[in-house]
Amino acid sequence: MAVADEFGVLTKAFTGLGVDEKSLISILGKWHPEHKQSFRKTTCDIFIEDERQFERWDDRHVQKLQQEFLRFKDAVVLWTMHPWERDARLLREAVYKGPNYGILVETACTRSSEELLGARRAYHSLFEHSIEEDIAFHIHGFEKKLLVGLVSAYRYEGPKYSEEVAKSEAKILKNVIKDGAKKLHEEEEIVRILTTRSKLHLKAVFKHYKETSGNYLDEDLGDQLILKQTVQCLCKPETYFTEVLDVSLKGIGHGFAKEALTRVIVTRADVDLKLIKEEYHQLSGVTLSHKNEEIANGNFKDFMLTLIAR
Repeated sequence: MAVADEFGVLTKAFTGLGVDEKSLISILGKWHPEHKQSFRKTTCDIFIEDERQFERWDDRHVQKLQQEFLRFKDAVVLWTMHPWERDARLLREAVYKGPNYGILVETACTRSSEELLGARRAYHSLFEHSIEEDIAFHIHGFEKKLLVGLVSAYRYEGPKYSEEVAKSEAKILKNVIKDGAKKLHEEEEIVRILTTRSKLHLKAVFKHYKETSGNYLDEDLGDQLILKQTVQCLCKPETYFTEVLDVSLKGIGHGFAKEALTRVIVTRADVDLKLIKEEYHQLSGVTLSHKNEEIANGNFKDFMLTLIAR
């Protein structure tokens, strides 16, 4: 391979999700000093020309690269964790490194009642206090009310619900959204409905909302992102996770956005990843496997592809 071609391969190996370890070893292992110097001089997004006339690593890229080397390890650790511990640690990180409302909502709303209770128990064991008190202390306003209610819910999972009550609550939601959810008692009604009703009941509520308003509820919520995420996670989780993957795989944002690929695939591989893959294909026009093949690297890419193919 020509040196110029090797520069391109190496630049790709240093970027994206994960690190292409095989390319790093095969190319760097045979380079002479002049090759390394030429690479530093021609890769200005990784190296900076210092005022004392040498090319030095951009500190931000060093930190990024260290994170990418850890990405495969983090994915393996997350995959092998007990689901209760995994969710407890995701919740903790979402509170203390954010807050990231999306992760709090998805963990609280896409797990079964027993799974969420297990995560709360694990949180007690790992951190010696409750997720409820952490959210109540670190998050404020309407978001605190909603999130405390969501993580502490133990929803009925049976087949029964009242059609009349569902119609009544659809009307309540329609009036709240029409008025902009400004009044306290109306906010409390939103919290009551979203945090206490069964998912089957809520699907009926949202169906009646569509019939009377002409729009889907999550479409009418506009920029009220936390409410939109809650509605999607409770009744259309595959739509929520597809949108999260789309943002992550487009490379939009940093931190939680990039980590979302690992989180979604690892936590949904044994649940509903088949539905998520189908919806992602419809949304983006490419398969989830193909997109991962395109942007991910090395052992991380191989592990993600293995989970996606399950």
